[in-house]
Amino acid sequence: MDEPESYSDEIGPKHWPGSRFAHVMKLRQAALRTAREKWSDYILFIDVDNFLTNPQTLNLMIAENKTIVAPMLESRALYSNFWCGITPQWLCSVFGDKTQTYFSYFCSMVAFRSQPFVACGGHLSCDCNDCPCLMEAKWLKAVSLAEMLKPRRPFDGPPMEPSQFVSVVPKYPDKMGFDEIFMINLKRRKDRRDRMLRTLYEQEIEVKIVEAVDGKALNTSQLKALNIEMLPGYRDPYSSRPLTRGEIGCFLSHYSVWKEVIDRELEKTLVIEDDVRFEHQFKKKLMKLMDDIDQAQLDWELIYIGRKRMQVKEPEKAVPNVGNLVEADYSYWTLGYVISLEGAQKLVGADPFGKMLPVDEFLPIMYNKHPVAEYKEYYESRDLKAFSAEPLLIYPTHYTGQPGYLSDTETSTIWDNETVATDWDRTHSWKSRKQGHIHRNAKNTEALPSPTSLDAVPSRDEL
Repeated sequence: MDEPESYSDEIGPKHWPGSRFAHVMKLRQAALRTAREKWSDYILFIDVDNFLTNPQTLNLMIAENKTIVAPMLESRALYSNFWCGITPQWLCSVFGDKTQTYFSYFCSMVAFRSQPFVACGGHLSCDCNDCPCLMEAKWLKAVSLAEMLKPRRPFDGPPMEPSQFVSVVPKYPDKMGFDEIFMINLKRRKDRRDRMLRTLYEQEIEVKIVEAVDGKALNTSQLKALNIEMLPGYRDPYSSRPLTRGEIGCFLSHYSVWKEVIDRELEKTLVIEDDVRFEHQFKKKLMKLMDDIDQAQLDWELIYIGRKRMQVKEPEKAVPNVGNLVEADYSYWTLGYVISLEGAQKLVGADPFGKMLPVDEFLPIMYNKHPVAEYKEYYESRDLKAFSAEPLLIYPTHYTGQPGYLSDTETSTIWDNETVATDWDRTHSWKSRKQGHIHRNAKNTEALPSPTSLDAVPSRDEL
């Protein structure tokens, strides 16, 4: 089929008018017909902007022994290869109930030898929209449809190097309007540092590396010199172990950032750790959030941009006049947060060294949302003004049990006895597991923008 140079009803090269959808549907139907004429056993449909990084993907798809099968590809933008919310007319309902039905497109494989496909004759027709021609309603009734293969692990490999035959637009990293951006990294974790610096450069984000305190290198004399004592009665909520030296090292790393914020009188600072992945358009979204906060004149001291929400029974309170922001409840992790000068002063002023616990347990105490009342008694002032982005803007690169997962805080030694290791089976480390289920009634829906406002965003990345 001839490829048109343009479409009469398009408004730009990335616009998808009806005529463009119709052309793509015809191409797919032609491919389907050609594969049948060649007596192919299978046909794989895949768009040019989909990357199959797992070399076993095709074998896994074939092994499912389904008429239609597709891998669940992770998308960082508005679209994925699975679409949810299909109307009775087999059209995509963008803002429907996204918990029931998923249909695959962009990347899928059809098995021609399956009985349902042979019975239907293999000629598929449907209205030309962004659902593929494979989704015709009557034919679906005959097919054991679309096994969804979820990804086994996240993909993280060497970056793609630019070709010598193309020119690369120069990048100009900046601080996104912050006084400083700190990235905390252990010196011995060069792989994490290199990956983060490359990722940040691609987003044109300028950072200052903070050499983290290595808990494995801490000794008893150093702890005594700093007057560090564990908060009386503290126990890890999952393993019932006391504080580890890895957790002390993590706390001291963040504490050094807070001290620098105070010493340099930095009014607005972003802090990130070295094991995070960024959401699509991270920089634009965070800058927009901070602009909205400034316009609303919100009195804030700490804003999570990545965390694990632990209170999942009730929704968190949305912030009036600021979209995508909630008042933070009990949370884990210090993946990334924005901190003010006043916030840093409150955290340092709490004098935490003599009553230390993990930093992600300390922060909820300081904004008075920790569920253990006995811990809060040791901190008289608990009025930190803490909020969280909703949805979050960064997530961990790895979770408990995944290949490549490694915790420098939990795989350590007990804080006051370096002969007692905490290197138990790390696959059972609950603290670093994925976000637990949040009940439908507890979702922070009030903080999310309306569906119509999403459509109105001029920077929407059309396929």
